[in-house]
Amino acid sequence: MKKPVKVEDIIRRKKQKQYDRLQEEDTAMLQKFELTNILSENEAFLREVFKGCTDIVIRPFTILKFKKALAVYVEGITDTKLLDEEVLRQLMDPQNPVDYPADISIVDFVEEQVLSVGKIKSISTMDEAVKSILEGSTVLLVDGEVNVLSLGISGGERRSISEPVTEVVIRGPREGFTEDINTNISLLRRRLRTPKLKMESFLIGEISRTKVTIAYLQGIAIDKVVQEVRNRVERIKIDSVMESSYIEELIEDAPFSPFPTVQNTERPDVIAANLLEGKIAIFCDNTPFALSVPVVFWGQLHSNEDYYERFTMSTFLRGIRLIFTVIALIAPSIYVAVTTFHQQMIPSKLLMSIIDNREPTPFPAVIEALIMEITFEALREAGIRLPKPVGQAVSIVGALVIGQAAVEAGLISAPMVIVVSITGIASFTIPRYNFAYAIRVLRFPLIFLAGSFGLYGVTLGVVGILTHLVNLRSFGIPYFSPVAPLNIKGLKDVLVRAPIWSMNVRPNLTTDENDVRIPRGQKPKPGSKK
Repeated sequence: MKKPVKVEDIIRRKKQKQYDRLQEEDTAMLQKFELTNILSENEAFLREVFKGCTDIVIRPFTILKFKKALAVYVEGITDTKLLDEEVLRQLMDPQNPVDYPADISIVDFVEEQVLSVGKIKSISTMDEAVKSILEGSTVLLVDGEVNVLSLGISGGERRSISEPVTEVVIRGPREGFTEDINTNISLLRRRLRTPKLKMESFLIGEISRTKVTIAYLQGIAIDKVVQEVRNRVERIKIDSVMESSYIEELIEDAPFSPFPTVQNTERPDVIAANLLEGKIAIFCDNTPFALSVPVVFWGQLHSNEDYYERFTMSTFLRGIRLIFTVIALIAPSIYVAVTTFHQQMIPSKLLMSIIDNREPTPFPAVIEALIMEITFEALREAGIRLPKPVGQAVSIVGALVIGQAAVEAGLISAPMVIVVSITGIASFTIPRYNFAYAIRVLRFPLIFLAGSFGLYGVTLGVVGILTHLVNLRSFGIPYFSPVAPLNIKGLKDVLVRAPIWSMNVRPNLTTDENDVRIPRGQKPKPGSKK
């Protein structure tokens, strides 16, 4: 029996066809006009294309004292100083010779012997010329020549390199990515000075034409994973890409999972370390956040500073993070379950103290927990959105005043305020913000389960979360690895951080070649000659 076609599917297909048709028309408009050797015709078409674009500069001048030419660029994203000194001055300098070899065109002569710009590309279509202009290059058109030159002198105002705000360290590099993709790639190249570091660039977005680059170490990253990343990026169809989160949502494995399957970071050292483990990085222009895939659960609890401090301290801090991650997830639900259904599990003196504090409160424990958790999340959000000096005052003073006032008014019990406060502090120990957000969101269904079924509900919720984590994949890699499936060698860098000299091999799930990271025998031996 043939499956009936839904009205929604018909509308969706029509909208998709309309979108494709509009994109084809825009491309066809540029492709149908071919570059000619008549400069006035090329200029007229460019002025029509950029009609109403006041930031587009079309600069006519005379090249080598006898040829009319045009320089077309976007004001603000082109290095005008370099354009004036290395292009226009060179081409308009009366000291340059008028005659040139007759066997080559003037465009080739200018490219090879006149201009001192490092990045020059010859263009033969109007479509390519328009795209080059919008990407920040300067297009040079010469009368009597069909081909034009695209000069890679993009520039403009950019934010300087500074310390990342979201990933602060006590010991470690202070450099962070900026909104310029070329700067970000250079920061990575400084740390990995090898020809094995490969880069592949794409232009994503029919309107924004955003540059997206994937980076990996050839011979270390698995070819199948690299190809999968390449395929997912290439098949993206969207009108614009404003931030790397657009790319993240369009390539992730489980879009409805609260847990991130793509890692984002502002730190070049984190990306470099991930590439050395066989992972793939994705850079996006106009954002300081780079992406890294694949991702595992345990990596979300690791800080880059773990590898800059002694392994004993790093192991201790990882244990603290794991304990407080569990507290952040289940502490309110455990309190609700025990005080509502399982009072016999509480020691007598503690039970009497809880009863004394809860006696004047009119709400059950589950309602108390929800009120306090929602209030705490609202204060945290307010502290983030407000200006920094005001936001810190609102989040700290607001929590103290509201908590104290609620207890004194008898609306909320003091133990609940303590539990929610500890839970909030525990969530701050998680290094990755998007992973901490997942823990914060899952806290609410666990509270509902605890208020409905007690510890049985909490157990059911935790088992469901673990089952989901075990079945989750990130670009084909099990999310819970190397614990499930178990890999003994991989446990050296999971719950503990083994000494650098003992982590001899890379994770075998993200690399199948060149897995030796450190040769054996690197353990320090004071007094030995070798």
